[in-house]
Amino acid sequence: MEKRTKSGHNVLTNKEAAQQKTEHVLQAKALITANKEVAFEKVEKKKRAAELLIANKELIFQNIEKEKRAAELLIANEELRFQNLEKEKRAAELVIANKELAFQNEEKGKRAAELIVANRELAYQNKEKSNRAAELIIANKELTFQNTEKEKRAAELIIANQELMFQNSEKEKRAAELIVANHELAFQNTEKGKRAAELIIANKELRFQNAEKEKRAAELIIANHELAYQNSEKEKRAAELFVANHELAFQNTEKENRAAELAIANKELMYQGQEKEKRTEELNLAYQELKKAEEYLKEYIAGLEEMMFITSHKVRLPVANILGLSSMLDQFLNSPESLKKMVDYLQTSAVSLDVFVKELTVFIGNLEQKGRSITSFDDTANDFGLKIYSSQQ
Repeated sequence: MEKRTKSGHNVLTNKEAAQQKTEHVLQAKALITANKEVAFEKVEKKKRAAELLIANKELIFQNIEKEKRAAELLIANEELRFQNLEKEKRAAELVIANKELAFQNEEKGKRAAELIVANRELAYQNKEKSNRAAELIIANKELTFQNTEKEKRAAELIIANQELMFQNSEKEKRAAELIVANHELAFQNTEKGKRAAELIIANKELRFQNAEKEKRAAELIIANHELAYQNSEKEKRAAELFVANHELAFQNTEKENRAAELAIANKELMYQGQEKEKRTEELNLAYQELKKAEEYLKEYIAGLEEMMFITSHKVRLPVANILGLSSMLDQFLNSPESLKKMVDYLQTSAVSLDVFVKELTVFIGNLEQKGRSITSFDDTANDFGLKIYSSQQ
């Protein structure tokens, strides 16, 4: 009995163990299914997370695109501001160039006035030169007259010397006669008195002639001093005239140099005036082209905004209709009439979408043509900038 009870008890325990095992197996299976469901949910969550990441990436990409477009719009505005600043700078440069041209014209007037003053000084110096030449001629005439007077006085001195020699010979003759008279004094007392008186008179005349001779000799010495002084003055005036001629020649060369510099300055001024006129024309052309570029940019930005409006509203509406109708097709598979209406709605939305796509294509083509015109303007502006830079270099 005990064995039976034990065996029965063992059977029960075995059944309980088997039941427990089955329960464990069921629990394991439930746990496996739960794990599978959890894994499936994790996979679904990963898929949804991946879809969410993709959606976030698309949203980030759209935000980046929007930021890029906003940045492009800001860059376009900055370029427009830069072009306006360049235009103002060029206008300021044109004003400065006009001021420089006016200043150069004033300098030209000043140099012309200086040239007129220099010509007046040259005429005055030529007049002074002619006056000095006339004074030199007069001095030469005076010197020749003094030389002739000197020669006359020398001739008179020679004549006076000859007369003195003749008087001395006469004196000797008279002394001889006096000796004869002294020998004959006794015989000729009366004649002696007469001749003594004549001798006294002759001595007075001789003294007078000697005094006159000394006076003429003193006058001749004074005349020689005056002649030497006049010769030194003449030499000084000749040296001054020589220096004046050198100064006049130097001033003439300086005036010729200034005239040549003035001619070169006039040529440079004319060349600068021509260059400034060319730059003025180029600046006017650039200003007109900048206005055209501003208009093109405004139209381009307005076109972009309109294209964004078409994309976000007109294109989005039929796409949303098609998506909504396609999601509802499964519900109307059993009713052909409703399905036909849904297909008609789909076709209408597809036609409207095709119309909007064609309008968008035409609009994008117009924008591309405008963009090409803008790029051609950029090329011409770059060429113009290179020309200005090369001309400045």
